[in-house]
Amino acid sequence: MNDISSNTKLQNPTSVNSTNKESNENLFLIGFMGAGKSTIARYLKEKAGFDLIEMDSQIEQDTNMKISEIFDQFGEEHFRKLETDLISEISPNQGYVISCGGGVAMSQVNVKAMKKAGKVILLNARPETIYERVKDNHDRPLLENNKTVEYITQLIEKRRPYYLAAADQIVETDNKDVEMICQEILKI
Repeated sequence: MNDISSNTKLQNPTSVNSTNKESNENLFLIGFMGAGKSTIARYLKEKAGFDLIEMDSQIEQDTNMKISEIFDQFGEEHFRKLETDLISEISPNQGYVISCGGGVAMSQVNVKAMKKAGKVILLNARPETIYERVKDNHDRPLLENNKTVEYITQLIEKRRPYYLAAADQIVETDNKDVEMICQEILKI
């Protein structure tokens, strides 16, 4: 099975239904870092015809700074404001899949804007899975000095009520391939 952390191509990538893009609905992918938001968003762009916005990449491009630099120089609160500003900018558009930063759903302003502009899909994974996916990544400032399953579990539990309140749909990503996850999402 091709887990979403795998870099291999899927066996049958054309079977994802591409008609959902025609509804012009935005799909906001939320969830903890490492849950698969970026991977799934890229696949939905490629196979289902959505336009893609990768929020962290867009913020880096707009500010000409890495996320870790924004955190270091201006703090998390400033970064969260940049996320809110970007969601406000995205919201009037249609037909996008948006890979949101892990903390986007912590803001009621963001959740309200996302729900008004489309469907909010929570991608969920076990802390152990998250750890395996992020352990060698150094672009996640909230985990950089705390990469343990225990710390990841604490952060997930802190965010869980916000994620659940925001989600129109919950999709588990553990031990599933990209195509299977996308098929679940497109059944909304």
